[in-house]
Amino acid sequence: MHKQFTKEDRKTIEYYLRCHWKYKRIGELLERPVGTIRREVERNRCSDGIYRYGEAHKKYLARRKTAKQPQCKLPNDEGLRKKVEQGLRKLDSPEQIAGSLRRVGLVISHETIYQWIYGERSDLQCFLRCQKGQWRRKRGTKKREKKRRLQQFHPIAARPAVVDTRERLGDWEGDTVIGKNKKHRILTYVERKSGFACAEVLHEVSAPLIQDASVRLFTKIPRKKKKTLTFDRGLEFGGEDTLLEKRLHMDIFRANPYHSWERGTNENWNGLLRQFFPKGSEFDTVTQKDVLDAVKNLNHRPRKRLRFLSPHQVFVLGLDPNSAFHARM
Repeated sequence: MHKQFTKEDRKTIEYYLRCHWKYKRIGELLERPVGTIRREVERNRCSDGIYRYGEAHKKYLARRKTAKQPQCKLPNDEGLRKKVEQGLRKLDSPEQIAGSLRRVGLVISHETIYQWIYGERSDLQCFLRCQKGQWRRKRGTKKREKKRRLQQFHPIAARPAVVDTRERLGDWEGDTVIGKNKKHRILTYVERKSGFACAEVLHEVSAPLIQDASVRLFTKIPRKKKKTLTFDRGLEFGGEDTLLEKRLHMDIFRANPYHSWERGTNENWNGLLRQFFPKGSEFDTVTQKDVLDAVKNLNHRPRKRLRFLSPHQVFVLGLDPNSAFHARM
């Protein structure tokens, strides 16, 4: 079944075109034929030849608005318009008007009459019994908006119970450590069982950049040690997780708002990282080498909860803290 491009799809296309991706690769990412991507770009690119998702979506909406105008009954049938207007001035409802016209062989929907009134004849709105606006509030009630947002990602309540027990390797938590001016950040990921971490400094923050950095970091991690990933609900990680799940081959879950303890492993590790990058310090001069040196130090630091093994020994070398402890006793 044909599926229209959404505004987010067009934003994705623009981003990866700027990254010099081919149409075929973008099509595979969005699960669309390469010809569909090519037609979208050629049809909706700007006059300077550059594809911008905002202008592309405006062109799409304009075409949708005018697509069915030649087939609209009321704008093209003066006699029908007069009959509808007469009915409205008699204070008949659009449904009553449509029903009466149908009895004499003129088929028209009451929804068509409503659309004609709100779209072209606002002067006739005073004859409607209900004087409310055409539509409900743009985003509906707060309850519905909350339900809609929850459908865009998996809440932490849906995360497998085995993650809480720390019995296996491969369950990660992520967040960003913020510098003084909030523009520069350090993206951090920590594995729950071992405490092993990886990080990357970001001198510009946006959801696409953070997702690309996440892919770079997890590319170095073996597939069998990548199972789940837990974020908070910050917008820096994007509004939905489907695309990132496909790129990382991991199940992504979001913690509840203001429940930082649900990502306690990552919060604790970020506190250890502050030993190298104190709170209130500027990150604009921090290099990736500085971050890697700090990460290496923490990954090789003995931990009491690991029976004084290091995260590197548990995650990379596969040592079991309990068996190692008993071996020394």
